Amino acid sequence: MNENENEIGRIIVDRAVRLHKTLGPGLLESVYEVILAQQLQQAGLKVQRQAPDPIRFDGIQFEEGLRADIIVENKVIVELKSVERIIINGTIG
Repeated sequence: MNENENEIGRIIVDRAVRLHKTLGPGLLESVYEVILAQQLQQAGLKVQRQAPDPIRFDGIQFEEGLRADIIVENKVIVELKSVERIIINGTIG
């Protein structure tokens, strides 16, 4: 798929919102990750999960750099967070 970052972002947000509305909060981050990755692949996007991105410092490469939850089309990094419940303005949602 040859989408720009804005279109990729729209697809990611649409799929993530749909996933959240269906499953709700409280599951392990890995559950949301595997399902979102599958949904994005179904949308025709190239997806990498837990993709390592080494860091370079002082001429030395360290493999313990960034580990992105999901990279989409080699353009957009998706970092997932999971919480047991959502609190908005003091009210549990």
